[in-house]
Amino acid sequence: MQSGEFGDPVAPIVVKADGLASGKGVIVAESRSQAVKAIEELMSGAINVEATRRIIIEEALSGREVSLLLFSDGKDFRLMPASRDHKRIGEGDTGPNTGGMGAITDAEILDDATRARIVTEVIEPTLRGARDEGFPFRGVLFVGLMLTADGPRVLEYNVRFGDPETQAIMMRLSGDLAVIFQSISETRLGEINIDWSDEPSACVVLAARGYPANPEIGSEISGLPVSEQNGNLAVFHAATARGPNGEWLTAGGRVLGVTAKGRTLDQALSRCYTAIGGIHWDGMHYRHDIGRAAKGS
Repeated sequence: MQSGEFGDPVAPIVVKADGLASGKGVIVAESRSQAVKAIEELMSGAINVEATRRIIIEEALSGREVSLLLFSDGKDFRLMPASRDHKRIGEGDTGPNTGGMGAITDAEILDDATRARIVTEVIEPTLRGARDEGFPFRGVLFVGLMLTADGPRVLEYNVRFGDPETQAIMMRLSGDLAVIFQSISETRLGEINIDWSDEPSACVVLAARGYPANPEIGSEISGLPVSEQNGNLAVFHAATARGPNGEWLTAGGRVLGVTAKGRTLDQALSRCYTAIGGIHWDGMHYRHDIGRAAKGS
């Protein structure tokens, strides 16, 4: 690794908690001093102690991130629309990582050739390996990828839906999710059709003051419920609670996922931000560049 003044490395590295950390256990350090500080922060107890029993130093990959989710019944699989998360807390992908400040789905996220390569090089070998080791995978598999100059690279696997990608993806599902789950449980996923709308979608997360480090809770939320505009808009509750008089209160860091679809990605985003204009609580904050930042990445 190259070194700058005082032996500080120039090339970025990734400092990662080797456990479940609610999306907050990964820090990209631009120098040795930043890496040391990141390790100290992870070990301070702010994140799940079990997650930080071991700290991993990884290569920093450069490229565009893509989330590709799929249904699998252990024999067959079906892809969902590709999505892109926005992990950083601040505008222009700045600040600390979070569990996700918003997500989009759009045809431009993943071209057909790259999708086919991911299926051949990642998804099929992963599912085949699970079968060969005696546990044919049934459920939802989340594959987080970086599209580098050398091709797609796997960042992570999750054996669940991912938040906030799922909110955006589910806006495009035509049909009953329960039917899909039933077919998975009966190992007949290959017998059913899963239809997706061609319309792009977006989700913008509304977060509490202090998130991701120390989110404030208990603030009263005004402006709910929001009209669903004939199925084109939905507000997903992530960390809310009811107060003694039935009022909605914040109960965690990422509070609401305002989600919409539209004929274009810009229309979907416009619907999200228009709806957000009617929602408020003291300390509410969100990114104004969801989707727009991704276009330049």
